[in-house]
Amino acid sequence: MPARSAFSASVLAALDKGKILGLRAGDDGHRFIGLWVVVVEGRVFVRSWSLKQRSWWRTFLHTPDGAIQVGKRTLRVRALQTRSERLRRAVSRAYREKYATPGAVQYARDLGRPRSAATTTELVPVKPPSEKALGAKPRSGGKPARRPTSGRRTRSS
Repeated sequence: MPARSAFSASVLAALDKGKILGLRAGDDGHRFIGLWVVVVEGRVFVRSWSLKQRSWWRTFLHTPDGAIQVGKRTLRVRALQTRSERLRRAVSRAYREKYATPGAVQYARDLGRPRSAATTTELVPVKPPSEKALGAKPRSGGKPARRPTSGRRTRSS
């Protein structure tokens, strides 16, 4: 299995320090919403509190692509559903520690309940495709290189 892509140290620090994450689920232009976010073992996690039918979490179940806002930057992400009970427990602890103010503590506890814990979602960065992956690299004249149509060379008269 290939290594999982990771956010840069500066992005992880901003997410760990920040209380609210701007998240857009899916790839069809949904708006950004604010969510609580935690960083555990250098990985980024979010959970659903309400589990509504038209929620960001259910959107990610169908289309795991989305985006987050970190400062003034918008980064593409992919949502991975977390099955590890060890990680789910660590994420629950992280929510209780990070969101421990009197007004937040009840919601942090709710996010640790089995129903919400089952929605534990890891967000991983999506690297933009390289030019090579998209096809031929443009030449200096600005025109793309011609791609051969077959492996055989033909002789022209």
